[in-house]
Amino acid sequence: MLKTIITFIFVFGLIVIVHEFGHFYFAKRAGIMVREFAIGMGPKLLSFHKNGTTYTWRLLPIGGYVRMAGLGEDTEDLQRGMSIMIETNDRGEVIRINTSKRNVFNGIPLEVSDFDLIDRLYIKGFVMGNEEDEQTYPVNHDATLIESDGTEIQIAPRDVQFDSAKLSKRMMTNFAGPMNNFILAVVLFMIVAFLQGGAPNLNTNRIGEVQSGSVAQKSGLKSGAEILSINQHEIRNWDDITQDISKAGQKPLTMKVRQDGQVKKLTMTPKMEEVDGQKRALVGISSYKETSIWSKIKYGFTATVDNSVTVFKALGNLITGFSLNKLGGPVAIFKMSETAASSGLITILSFTAMLSVNLGIMNLLPIPALDGGKIVLNIYEALRGKPMDPNKEGILTMIGFGCLMLLMILVTWNDIRRYFF
Repeated sequence: MLKTIITFIFVFGLIVIVHEFGHFYFAKRAGIMVREFAIGMGPKLLSFHKNGTTYTWRLLPIGGYVRMAGLGEDTEDLQRGMSIMIETNDRGEVIRINTSKRNVFNGIPLEVSDFDLIDRLYIKGFVMGNEEDEQTYPVNHDATLIESDGTEIQIAPRDVQFDSAKLSKRMMTNFAGPMNNFILAVVLFMIVAFLQGGAPNLNTNRIGEVQSGSVAQKSGLKSGAEILSINQHEIRNWDDITQDISKAGQKPLTMKVRQDGQVKKLTMTPKMEEVDGQKRALVGISSYKETSIWSKIKYGFTATVDNSVTVFKALGNLITGFSLNKLGGPVAIFKMSETAASSGLITILSFTAMLSVNLGIMNLLPIPALDGGKIVLNIYEALRGKPMDPNKEGILTMIGFGCLMLLMILVTWNDIRRYFF
């Protein structure tokens, strides 16, 4: 169980953090303030502030997030009637605002009566709660604000907010998260190819290793042999081989093979073994591997493309025949992490790459609240010449978010029933 938990945290955490880092990096390049970059979720454990961004380590080691100035997830920092503490510089400008109950610094106690931290940059309030002593303080552009949980973040003036950046840079910031997931998948598949000594070539009838003591070895089959036919069915690639062996089940099959410069006929009976919870007919052979460095590098790209095609086919299948059993949430990922953890590092890395491709594609779907939905709004703005009305955009985002949350609840409950009951 501990190995499964560690694997789940590694897999889920890596793909989400890499995704969020894409948004973070391109937001910074666009001049958009990233107020917080969080690793983990829930209550804050540690934090530090650098170059306008607060980096936090949070309690639940699952995923992470970025808070960009001016987006919906950026909540109102102050409220009228709130009791705060302010710190000023030599010019009388507010440089720190403490909204928490913690005594972080010695400053001026203030009951807020009015404020603007976006355009006019000021705070007005009653000093020490005295309604006869109302003061107005200018706020420094780079002032910081201490939230109720003690997290210190920078305020978000208009010029550093998301909507103030150029449209092309906003679109790139939205696309960068999924893009990073595809890059991660390419890198991980490359690493897998190097670790396993080669890149699987599934478009040949040549086989790779023959397992010692297996049915195939006992029949005389050798590594590197070409399988010409199985039960008189012509073999062209690895899919043909696996399908014909699977069809045979526990019935004898005849292979026509080319090895040692000769064509031979070999007879063997597959063994039924449990793989990933399912009974499968196996003879003890693996796919052929290309061992050149270029093949291993190329595999990073080809495997990512192949997995992308698989995801799109699954989405098409989901549209034509919707079923919750065709979807999987965190519970399903946890159960798959259990299988991957017991199979070793290569399987874990392959599983992570596959999920990264899934996350990248799913986030590009044109659904409000997802990156793909935001990109659609960017395209709409480019064609129309001006952005959608913020109120309408907010309603669309809330509807999209609500639908996603409802679907996630249903999928999670279905996963719990499927795996535990």
